[in-house]
Amino acid sequence: MSFSLSKPTVQMLGRWQPWHDGHTELFKRAIKETGQVAIMVRNILDKDNPFEFHQISSDIQWALKQIGYEHHIDYIIMQVPNIVDISYGRGVGYTFTEHDLGKEIHNISATNIRKEMREKGEL
Repeated sequence: MSFSLSKPTVQMLGRWQPWHDGHTELFKRAIKETGQVAIMVRNILDKDNPFEFHQISSDIQWALKQIGYEHHIDYIIMQVPNIVDISYGRGVGYTFTEHDLGKEIHNISATNIRKEMREKGEL
């Protein structure tokens, strides 16, 4: 069975710079909601967001494959504009859900990961 554009879907919107274990944990929660997820990658490329879409997409696919999820079956990855606000009216037919992933997961920081990568000369 492949990803269906007409089936209820959870949206994950972010920079994913880089994708890390916290993002994977959030994905695992999200996919339980509907069985499929649309991962939207905000189009940002600057000093603080050094990874291009193709690298982010590849990293996400690799990480999710490690835990048994398949691109175009369980999830899709889409590049989107640098969305900075989500506006909605009443009765729009969707909700916003913040998942409490626990202190250990919430403390994972892509900013700190990029800092460590720079210190090691990997970025």
